[in-house]
Amino acid sequence: MLASRIVIYGNAGSGKTTMARVVAREFSLPHLSLDDICWASTGVRLPLPESIETLQAFIAENPQWVIDGCYGDLVEAALPYCSELRFLNPGIEACVRNCRSRPWEPSYCSSPEEHARLLEPVIEFVRQYETRQDEYSLAKHRAIFAEFTGPKREYREWEHPAT
Repeated sequence: MLASRIVIYGNAGSGKTTMARVVAREFSLPHLSLDDICWASTGVRLPLPESIETLQAFIAENPQWVIDGCYGDLVEAALPYCSELRFLNPGIEACVRNCRSRPWEPSYCSSPEEHARLLEPVIEFVRQYETRQDEYSLAKHRAIFAEFTGPKREYREWEHPAT
């Protein structure tokens, strides 16, 4: 069996974590959400070298894995080890719907109230995907997809099974 080292990336709300959880469960792979290694606290990003060090430690400890996130800089750091790239790009409105229907999870927010407070800023972030020029942008994600020479697929839609 070939080693599975799958990177799933796209806009916030595109279904990355849902797909990553399904793939991890289906193939019994360790799963790393880049959200878990990026934030010092709400809205305060860890220094990039610190996140890359944690990412590289995860990769070194696991011969097979699935990683998901929207962070272009960290996706690029994982690409040399990646055996398959999945770009989730269902469109802005699908991402907004997914964000609005996402239940509160303690791993993302400290309380349901914080989840509700952050929802509109997240929706605004999602809506800026096509116009932003940062690591979270459609332009950056397209560039990553174009540059990756291994097996890859862009998903405009996919069935979200129950997780």
